[in-house]
Amino acid sequence: MRGRPARHAPARRGGRGLAPADHECRWQCDRSDRPARAHPVQLGHAVGQPAGDRGAADRFCHQRAWRFFAQWQAVAETRGVEKLWPAGSVDLEAVWALAPDLIVVSAGGADSALPYRQALAEVAPVLVLDYGALDWQELSRQLGRATGREAEAGALLAGFTQELEATRARLILPAGRANIISYNGAGAPNPIATARGVHGQLLARLGFTLEDPPQAWQETGATASADFVRAAYEHLTALQAETTFLLSGTSADAARFLADPILANLPSVRAGQVYGLGPNSFRVDYYSAQEIVAGIAQHFGGA
Repeated sequence: MRGRPARHAPARRGGRGLAPADHECRWQCDRSDRPARAHPVQLGHAVGQPAGDRGAADRFCHQRAWRFFAQWQAVAETRGVEKLWPAGSVDLEAVWALAPDLIVVSAGGADSALPYRQALAEVAPVLVLDYGALDWQELSRQLGRATGREAEAGALLAGFTQELEATRARLILPAGRANIISYNGAGAPNPIATARGVHGQLLARLGFTLEDPPQAWQETGATASADFVRAAYEHLTALQAETTFLLSGTSADAARFLADPILANLPSVRAGQVYGLGPNSFRVDYYSAQEIVAGIAQHFGGA
């Protein structure tokens, strides 16, 4: 490995910023140099993870999906987030050449570069985050502290809370409970969101009461999760909620669910109250959470 390059290039304005990190990611780095004066930063996503604005205060290297998630793709492109190397590899030489000020590594999962932690630490400080155990709000706080942007992170979280409360005040919600299903049809698991999971909590903050699936429905051998019960298709017929939201669902998915003859007697189907939660709702981060809230507002009179 060649000698380490200089850590900082001359300051310049208009540097490239950061876009939110994600749970299926590979290394990508912000290529901006330290500006003469930092501009306010936006933090979001969770796994929600942070997104810095143009002119970010530090050069920052972190894991990213080689394809951006749709909910923050435009932000990533605007801020100049680039892929450092192809997915499925770790190029330490490229990290040295980029000379980041901070490297963020996932604690686990297929995207983790944790085995390279010691080598990466020779380049820059390494921050390990467990996105599987933290919601996007806490990840934003931790990254805000790590990058000296606690105030910006706090302001973003406060703004999201205000938006959530304002939307809730405008909603006219249907009577009864709601559930959230990752609908895959017969012959496949159909995970159901728990009331304590991130999806359930988001809907609860909007005023919904979640139907909590029995843990006994969890498929044998399936990895336990606080967010979902990985239920067999047959268990869907026992659900009782009057409203159903479909994870990653659109109006076309809702129509398919409503047309499923096995599910014809579900209260939500009989009431015609089945809605897609949005194509990017599979993971709740700052950007997808806003999409979910906006979609619910459209359905229930808050738009």
